[in-house]
Amino acid sequence: MAKTQPKMKMSAKNIAAGFLMALLALSLLGFGVEGFGGRTQNVASVGDRNISANEYARALQNEMRALQSQFGQAVTMEQARLFGLDQVVLEQLVTGAVLDNEAARMGVSAGDSTVQREILQISAFQGLDGQIDREAYRFALQNAGMNEGEFETSIREDVARSILQLSVVSGASAPEMIVTPLLDFQAQTRDLSVTTLTAQNLPAPVGLPDSDTLQAFYAVNQDNYMQPEGKRIAYAWITPDMVIDTLEVDEDILRSAYEARRGQFVQPERRLVERLVFADTASAEAALARINDGTATFESLVAERGLDLEDTDMGDVSRTQLGAAADAVFGLDAPGIAGPVETALGPALFRMNAILAAQETSFEDARDQLREEQLSDLARRALSDDYDLYEDLLAGGASVAQLADETEMRGGQIDWRPGVSDGIAAYEAFREAAQNLREGDFAEIGVLEDGGLFALEYLETLPSAPRPLDDIRTQVVADWQNTQILDALSAQADAVEQALRSDAEAAPVASVRFDGMRRTDFLPDLPRDLSAAAFEMEPGDIRRIEGTNRVHVLQLHGVQSPDTMLDDVQDLRAALARQVEQSLAQDLFDYFAASLRDGTAIQINQQVIDAVQTNF
Repeated sequence: MAKTQPKMKMSAKNIAAGFLMALLALSLLGFGVEGFGGRTQNVASVGDRNISANEYARALQNEMRALQSQFGQAVTMEQARLFGLDQVVLEQLVTGAVLDNEAARMGVSAGDSTVQREILQISAFQGLDGQIDREAYRFALQNAGMNEGEFETSIREDVARSILQLSVVSGASAPEMIVTPLLDFQAQTRDLSVTTLTAQNLPAPVGLPDSDTLQAFYAVNQDNYMQPEGKRIAYAWITPDMVIDTLEVDEDILRSAYEARRGQFVQPERRLVERLVFADTASAEAALARINDGTATFESLVAERGLDLEDTDMGDVSRTQLGAAADAVFGLDAPGIAGPVETALGPALFRMNAILAAQETSFEDARDQLREEQLSDLARRALSDDYDLYEDLLAGGASVAQLADETEMRGGQIDWRPGVSDGIAAYEAFREAAQNLREGDFAEIGVLEDGGLFALEYLETLPSAPRPLDDIRTQVVADWQNTQILDALSAQADAVEQALRSDAEAAPVASVRFDGMRRTDFLPDLPRDLSAAAFEMEPGDIRRIEGTNRVHVLQLHGVQSPDTMLDDVQDLRAALARQVEQSLAQDLFDYFAASLRDGTAIQINQQVIDAVQTNF
């Protein structure tokens, strides 16, 4: 089998392109070579190689931006430290410097022609003609805090490290003694039968428990119905709905709002339309003829062009929007095909799918809607204006209770636990603030999703406690019924197992057989752990798996080794070999780099590192 190069090996072009993108991203943040003063400062010295503060800053910024992209929000330096990102970046730079030293010692280097070729292949430096744009090249490097010489040196070092890396890992191969057992594990198959028992197999349905029975079941299983620890919280809040009755809006404002949104309230007649454009009129006419004689449909014509119907969909359009095609499309009094019509894109056929009648909502009919919207907006603005007032009261020592007594805010208390979403807890902003609230915290004004304001005060901790039976009666009844069903099905499962062990010709319940099942196969309507259980069994074994309200009885009939002649097995073998080879190659390179580090003098300047991180 031909050897596949490990994925860890990157071409110098990829390395340089990735490095360049990091530099360009960094330049957008205004982080240049002058960020740490005029004199050169190094975060580390590794043998004959120095790692400058700017190298470290650029690499750290690049990793932080990658983490930010993963999380979807900005990442602070403190968060980066918590993830150990600063140490990871430093270790990568030190390892790179160690490899640079070794490459220099061995005389491994990249010539000018190689460096030139790698730079010419970086698309970020290419103009519209595909050739290198010298001005864009210089400008990008200047903004990234580098000159051409520094960047080209980095390319040369990247290529040299890549050559060194390839020389170390090129001999890595996947041993058969590792690949074969892995393949046998992954591709081995099982033949088994499954007998599934459900409530339908019971002689009579399970009824409802009486009050005493349910109470006793609840008491015995109380641990299953515990509420998590919570907090008793005092709060003051005010929402736009609470103040909207105190406001009024001028009639002229309502009329102005109506005119501004006239397009929403007064809509002309429209059509639901799809458009298919052709290269010339003859092609469009030929397509229309095929539709008319029944040898093609609009859908088939779209498919012939390699398009989807959504590519032709224009939505609901008016006469004005259709332009030259308006008369043809609006001339149809029922769904159908119009055209060909010459359009700005070329000759086109139009399929009209529905007629949407003109709609007009008068000012009088829209007045209540407009008034409600304007009042809601005024109420949100009024609360926004009062934000500083409430904030100042809290800063002056007012309690949450005093806010409710002395302002328009309303007060209350809530026993909040995770999962509570009633009343003020219906707001996500409140739930997040309640989750983070700690004893001794000072009250602060928060903003609700609808523009309302609130403040919280921690009163006491609520210990974990059982949920009241009345609140979860439906759940407890269902649990009791499932328990009764499982108890009844257990006796039937005993009979099924006895019949299977005695090789009875007719088992009490029919089973379903699965031959050639693999570990990754999904068995419809059966639990996922059933497949895992089957691969723990030996031929002839019988095992029982219980679900919420059903019982499965498994019997393993046989175990088959992988058929290496099958294409999918060969593909799996190749994939496993690649994984093993890549893992071994990575291990070889890690050992090589570690041995070089052990023999290299490394000095870390923590003061400069701290200075770099402070700039973030």
